[in-house]
Amino acid sequence: METPVAVTIAGSDNSGGAGIQADLKTFTHFKVYGQTVVTCIVAEISGHVRSIQPVDSGVIRDQLELSLKYFPVAAIKTGMLYSSENIDMICDAFEAVPQSERPFLVVDPVMNATSGDPLVLPDAIERYKSRLFRIAGVVTPNLDEMSAILGEKVASLDSMGQAVRRLYDEYRVPFLAKGGHLQTGSAIDLLVDSEGLHEYSEPYFQRVSTHGTGCTYSAAIAANVALGLPLKAAVGVAKKYITQAIVDSFHWNTGAGHIVALRHFWG
Repeated sequence: METPVAVTIAGSDNSGGAGIQADLKTFTHFKVYGQTVVTCIVAEISGHVRSIQPVDSGVIRDQLELSLKYFPVAAIKTGMLYSSENIDMICDAFEAVPQSERPFLVVDPVMNATSGDPLVLPDAIERYKSRLFRIAGVVTPNLDEMSAILGEKVASLDSMGQAVRRLYDEYRVPFLAKGGHLQTGSAIDLLVDSEGLHEYSEPYFQRVSTHGTGCTYSAAIAANVALGLPLKAAVGVAKKYITQAIVDSFHWNTGAGHIVALRHFWG
């Protein structure tokens, strides 16, 4: 079997817990050949973003176009895109590919870090809604991102179910609502597609505080679609994978304090 190729379009996280570093580790765990389109260089650790340096949009375009031209890309996932200019350029490059040859597109609408620090410019949110969502294979917002997209608070399982149905009705592409921020006994996610509502539930671990869960989850979905799984099955595998990455997370005690990072591979 030819090794499938997946591309992550995201920021670079020096701590290795999120962004393209987390995505590459995830792709490698699933034995998918990973490539990167770097949008920003981010100085961060879990709980704190110190600085962001955007990459020139022309360089972002060149990275993506080379991957699409020279490799059999089966799936793309987007993470930190930062600006509306970047989103437009990525949409243009994706739409230039004949529809029958387009990779499966997983859109993780990254807006803020786990710390709450903003990771996009304000006008980018509107461009997500007007362009990028409409060409996605699946969109994977957490509760805060759903609230920003809809312009109203989503803070319960019931409201999450209503919200994800509204998003599907609006954009006519599958949406995966991630419910981990509810911090209940179970981490429940809801996928809505043309067949209806599908629920995925795993235990929620109260005492693990890390970052990169959304990046890792969406990368795992992309990897498993690249391997040939249908979306519903890919989400199921990815849900178990991110849960295990949290359970087996790394812990260090340093002079600066306690730090935690996801374990992206094991075995």
